[in-house]
Amino acid sequence: MDRLMKWMTEKFAPRLEAFTKNVWVDSIQEAIMVALPMIFIGSLITLVSILNNYFPGMPDLTPITTFSFGLLGIFIAFLTPYMVMQKKDRHKIKLIAGATGLSLFMMLLKPKISDDGTIQFLLERFGPSGMITALLVGILVALVMNMFNRFSWFKKDTKLPEFIVDWFDFLVPIGLILMFGWVLIYQLDFDIFELIVNVFKPLNTISQSLAGFVLFNFIGVVLYSFGVSPWVMTPIFYSIWIPAIEENAALAAQGLEPVNINTFETFFSGWVGVGGLGATLPLIIWFLFAKSKKLNSIGKATIVPSLFNINEPVIYGAPIAFNPILMIPMWINGLITPIIVYMVLDSGLVDIPAKVYQLWYTPIGLSTYILSGLKGLILLAVVLLIIFVVWFPFFKVYDLQELKKEKERADLQEG
Repeated sequence: MDRLMKWMTEKFAPRLEAFTKNVWVDSIQEAIMVALPMIFIGSLITLVSILNNYFPGMPDLTPITTFSFGLLGIFIAFLTPYMVMQKKDRHKIKLIAGATGLSLFMMLLKPKISDDGTIQFLLERFGPSGMITALLVGILVALVMNMFNRFSWFKKDTKLPEFIVDWFDFLVPIGLILMFGWVLIYQLDFDIFELIVNVFKPLNTISQSLAGFVLFNFIGVVLYSFGVSPWVMTPIFYSIWIPAIEENAALAAQGLEPVNINTFETFFSGWVGVGGLGATLPLIIWFLFAKSKKLNSIGKATIVPSLFNINEPVIYGAPIAFNPILMIPMWINGLITPIIVYMVLDSGLVDIPAKVYQLWYTPIGLSTYILSGLKGLILLAVVLLIIFVVWFPFFKVYDLQELKKEKERADLQEG
């Protein structure tokens, strides 16, 4: 264990941290983060729509979801190149880079244009199903724009106004990018969406299996236990979760059974992320009964944010990160909990979530009931009981250690 801790501390964690701070990776994460409010508004509409079960006369608010969450691909196509240019201090071209990303993305949607000028798009391609395409478009646009950053048709001492110079200098990268899209769509009749579906089909299949579901959670838990924020996995996780819940919602709307278990809703709103990634809420409750003043104080300070699935304070404050006594139970829960949840949902004992509900900060229990009703709450009770049991012996060992340290410090002060 000591050798593993040393390797993770000195080798793995620093390298991963350096990777996540890379401009390109950081920009993708930032683009998704900026777009989150548009996902949240779709979740809020889902929450409001539940009232239709009790007040049938309420107006249909689903168009709000369609034109927020349902346009996620467009937002990412604009934001990704914009964020890259911003982080590289290319402020003059960040807006045009975003606009170019949007333009190329729209072209790659492969709309049908009739002789009378009518354009027909497949609406589903604008949303989560277009997220991977949008990310690829954004990266491509950012690469080209970055390559041509120092290119200019004019000498530095030109007398022309700066905005005129910028207009002409932007023509080359924009022209190359859109020419690339034109060749793909109108000359080669290439459908990038079909290609991405075929490429990601094996990954989607694996991610929706028991092994994939457990692996998704465990990777995030292990990284978090070494102090690496789970947001580093956002581009990968969201590219699986968001299309998966969108497909579930579409199936439910047709009266069919949802099929995807590996969704954001299952992880953070239902059962797996009790108090945040790593299921730390039960540990904090145990801290409230700690004999150690330190742990008792941490419990009191972190209980409220943990109820809203915010557990950074306890991860870094207890700490759990780089603390073998608390890392081990976090890993155990990271394996046991998703196995139980997957098997119960797959068996049909509890309904698979089919509502777009990205409000991860909703208190656990309330969100579970919204997603799966009373049966979902029963599963949550079972999961909570197991998590409490797993945390308890490790909590006791840590509590005794901290209590011993406190007594030793007190004895030194008295002496």
